[in-house]
Amino acid sequence: MSKKHSGSCLCGEVRYEIDGDFERFFLCHCHYCQKDTGSAHGANLFSTSATLNWVSGVDKVTLFNLPSTRHSKAFCAVCGSPVPQQSTDNLLVVPAGSLDSDLIIPPNAHLYMASRAAWEHDLESLPRFDGLPT
Repeated sequence: MSKKHSGSCLCGEVRYEIDGDFERFFLCHCHYCQKDTGSAHGANLFSTSATLNWVSGVDKVTLFNLPSTRHSKAFCAVCGSPVPQQSTDNLLVVPAGSLDSDLIIPPNAHLYMASRAAWEHDLESLPRFDGLPT
């Protein structure tokens, strides 16, 4: 039985639903994903069978294709948050952080570890807080 997922951008202008299952969940540490997210890695879900339905704001979705690469990014033109995209070969790519529904599957793998950020070491040993530190 397939699952239904819902998601949105940061400002809420773009909302979507995914009907189906994700086949892969990768944490990508390539330089492109670092630039896309402003973080250590991208966290993306992949499916060749799930269906993407835009609930609202599809007119606010912008697609950027990095010239001379296979790298692309869909994002909300209002707030810049990444949103799902359907590639020309029918691969659905969903930024995991854009989901509003609970995701219970763990990532399958880290990709492009040779490109990981120089500061991404021993992060598990850092102090942890439930909110901002006081």
